[in-house]
Amino acid sequence: MLRDVTLSIQRGAIEVILGPNGAGKTTLASALLGLIPAASGRVEFAGTDITSLRPEERARLGIGLVQEGKRIFRMRTVEENLALGGRHLGRSQRQQGAERVYGLFPKLGDERRRRAGDLSGGQQQMLAIGQALMGEPTVLILDEPSAGLAPVIVDDVVDAVVSLKSSGLSIVVIEQLVDRALGMADHVTVLSGGQIALSGRPDEVGNAEMLVGAYFGTARRASW
Repeated sequence: MLRDVTLSIQRGAIEVILGPNGAGKTTLASALLGLIPAASGRVEFAGTDITSLRPEERARLGIGLVQEGKRIFRMRTVEENLALGGRHLGRSQRQQGAERVYGLFPKLGDERRRRAGDLSGGQQQMLAIGQALMGEPTVLILDEPSAGLAPVIVDDVVDAVVSLKSSGLSIVVIEQLVDRALGMADHVTVLSGGQIALSGRPDEVGNAEMLVGAYFGTARRASW
């Protein structure tokens, strides 16, 4: 359960959400996209209250979610997965979108006709991100994008995520790898017990003592 959690995601910025298991990170992602209802409070998008909107309505407004666990269509090819991500677009737009994804993740371009279930774990994560991008979101939420990936693949994913913000895309990254997360963030929020324990710039939140306190519940709530 989340309590008194307030976030403001800036255009073209990366907001990183940190916290121990059970802190409420995935609950927050689900609440932002409407997968779980808000018992109180509200979710606003571009100044409009969208709290009552269904997930598909929020997606059409421009909120994309890459859920933890590489949720792709494993029996479909890479091309087919991307086409499904952009199913509301015209054919030429889908083709252009797919080429943008291949430019971001060249390894997917090399495997475009391969069945998704036969890809490596890193390629499947790239495909999951690419599929979300096909919806042309303005806000992209990534839930544990580095989970289960080799360090070299994590570097590729992090580089791709950082490159996306140059287009004006707002990105929310929910992570466990603190060092990697702080390295890509413009702003960081640390959750503990469903509440905000720390909030600020990476150089502020990166204080080791305060991070340990936030993770283990010994720090007071702080923000800058």
